[in-house]
Amino acid sequence: MTKGELVRELSRRAGVKKKDAGKVLNAFIQVVMEKLKNGERVELRGFGTFLTKKRAKRTARNLKTGKKLVIPPKIVPAFKVGKDLKEAVEKVLK
Repeated sequence: MTKGELVRELSRRAGVKKKDAGKVLNAFIQVVMEKLKNGERVELRGFGTFLTKKRAKRTARNLKTGKKLVIPPKIVPAFKVGKDLKEAVEKVLK
């Protein structure tokens, strides 16, 4: 599903104009990004949690040259699936 398809579906289900649904979706995305930038979590009970994780420094290998590379530590965004979402998906797959 693309962002445009999501906006259309939100608009249809909420009974609002696509323009308004798009504004709400964009605002949601901005809020999540700002909170993650500040090291905060965004928890939607039952759905999941947006958070950041620290990746440690590690060594990798360039596949073309075989030369070892050192990858510095960094912070990456992550999503932890909530219980309700996990159970809903498991039911569909059974």
